Amino acid sequence: MKNEGVMTDERMSVVSDIEKDLRYISGIIKQKGREILSQYTITLPQFIGLQWLLEEGDMTIGELSNKMSLACSTTTDLIDRLEKNQLVKRVRAEHDRRVVRIHLQDEGKRIIADVIKKRQQYLQGVLNGFSEQDITLLKNQLGKLHQEMKLE
Repeated sequence: MKNEGVMTDERMSVVSDIEKDLRYISGIIKQKGREILSQYTITLPQFIGLQWLLEEGDMTIGELSNKMSLACSTTTDLIDRLEKNQLVKRVRAEHDRRVVRIHLQDEGKRIIADVIKKRQQYLQGVLNGFSEQDITLLKNQLGKLHQEMKLE
């Protein structure tokens, strides 16, 4: 049950601190992700596109553009570079040859797995000073926060 109604000054201050911590954590994770990606031949937007394809499966450039909040022309350029590096492949739909779907290749999957593994190793190092109970509590609370935000 959500805590509806007027927020106290103390609660507003706590919420402000949570927002600030989440913003800083997000910034640190993004920066660490950029450092890890610098070891590969792809850019951050290309990596994000590969992640969408891994999570959602094959999609058209228009669908991927919407997911990434990019113009179709920008996404087309991004896919051109990924295809040149053999990370994705354009595949014509059998039911309608006019429809072209973007398919994630094995090398694209490998890069995503490598980068995510390195990000997880980084986080594991950060969490070394946490007890197993604290890690479980953090996981559960972040999961709950994520679920609430998805409902908004």
